[in-house]
Amino acid sequence: MNPAGGGRLLRPVGGGVDRPLGTGRGLLLREDSAPSPGDKLPRDLHQARSGLDGAGGCCASPGARFAPRGCETRGGQGSGPGPGQGSGLGTNGLLRAAFAGARLPGVALGLTERVDGWGDGARRFGSQRVLVEPDAGAGVAVMKLKNPPVNTLSLEFLTELVICLEKLENDKSFRGVVLTSDCPGVFSAGLDLTEMCGKSPAHYAEYWKAVQELWLQFYQSNLVLVSAINGACPAGGCLMTLTCDYRVLADNPRYCIGLNETQLGIVAPFWFKDTLENVIGHRAAERALQLGLLFPPAEALQVGIVDQVVPEEQVQSTALSAIAQWMTIPDHARQLTKAMMRKATASRLITQRDADVQNFVSFISKDSIQKSLQLYLERLKEKKG
Repeated sequence: MNPAGGGRLLRPVGGGVDRPLGTGRGLLLREDSAPSPGDKLPRDLHQARSGLDGAGGCCASPGARFAPRGCETRGGQGSGPGPGQGSGLGTNGLLRAAFAGARLPGVALGLTERVDGWGDGARRFGSQRVLVEPDAGAGVAVMKLKNPPVNTLSLEFLTELVICLEKLENDKSFRGVVLTSDCPGVFSAGLDLTEMCGKSPAHYAEYWKAVQELWLQFYQSNLVLVSAINGACPAGGCLMTLTCDYRVLADNPRYCIGLNETQLGIVAPFWFKDTLENVIGHRAAERALQLGLLFPPAEALQVGIVDQVVPEEQVQSTALSAIAQWMTIPDHARQLTKAMMRKATASRLITQRDADVQNFVSFISKDSIQKSLQLYLERLKEKKG
C-alpha cells in the first residue's frame, strides 16, 4: 500500500475481523491473533510481548495510519463528557462519576489488577515499565511511565510503550489516552544514552528504528492524546509530549521542557525539528534548538510548547478534563483533520526512514561523539556517587 495513498494495511484477525495495522514495525495486538508465517519481530519483542499480550501480528511495510474510527463504530457521534464536566476531579473522580463498573474487553496484558473505585470490571494492565489504568466506559485510559529512576527511553521501554498504545488503538472502547509519569519529579529524561554509547552499529540502528516507531505510532494515533507532564521533560521526553494533541505542565520551576540535544553535542534530527516547529513556529524553534533551551513552566506556556500550566496536584485532573472536551468532537471529523494537519510531517520520515537510520548510525559512531557521550555518562555517575 502506498503511504501517500492514505490506505490501510488490513489482515483478517481472530474470527475474520479486519483491523488496521500500524506503520513500519507496528504490531496489531489482539488476544486471539497470531503472527503470520515469515513475520519478523524486533529484538526482545517475543520476551516483552510474553508479559504483555498473548499474540500479535507484524506489519511488513509502512502505511498511513489515520482512519476515522468514529464513522466505523459510532457513526461520527462523539460520546465523551462535555466541556468542563468533572473539572477538578482526579483520575477516579472524573471518570467514575458517570462510568462506574467499566470493562476492558479481552485484556490479555500482564500485571492485571483491580483499579480501586472504578467498579468490579475495571483492570489495570501493562508491563514492567508501563502501567495502563483503563476506563472503557468513559473511553479513556491513563498510561503511566514507570521506568525508574527517570523514565529513560531504553529499547525495551520504547517497545513496551508502542505495544500498550496499539493495544488501546485496536480496542474500540477507547477514544483517548492521558500520558503521564509514575516516577516522582520526572516525566521522562529522554533517550537512553547507554543505548547510544559503546555499542555496535547494528545496535544503534535497532535502537533508532525503535525511536522512529514510537514517534510514528504516537504522532499518527487516531486516539486523542493528552500529556499530563508531572516532572522534568527534556529531549526525548519532550518529543513524546509533542506528539500529543494537548499538553498540561505542572507549575514547578524544576519541571523544565525542551529539546536540549545541542547541549550534549548532538544534533536533533529533522523530524524532531519538524515536530517542534509545528508546535511553536519556525523562529522560536530555531532559537530553542540551537541553544538547546529547556523552558520552565511560565516560559513554556508563553512560547507555546505547552497548552496549560496548573498546580502540580491538578495536572492529571486537568488533562482528563481537556480530553473530555476533545472527545465531544465527532471522531471521524477530528481524526481526518488531525491526519490532514500531520500527514506531510509524518510522510517525510516514512519516506526517509532508512536514510535517517544510516545518518544516525554514522553520526553517533564518530569517535568525537562517543567520547562526548562517555564523558557525560561518567559525570552522571560521579554526581550519583
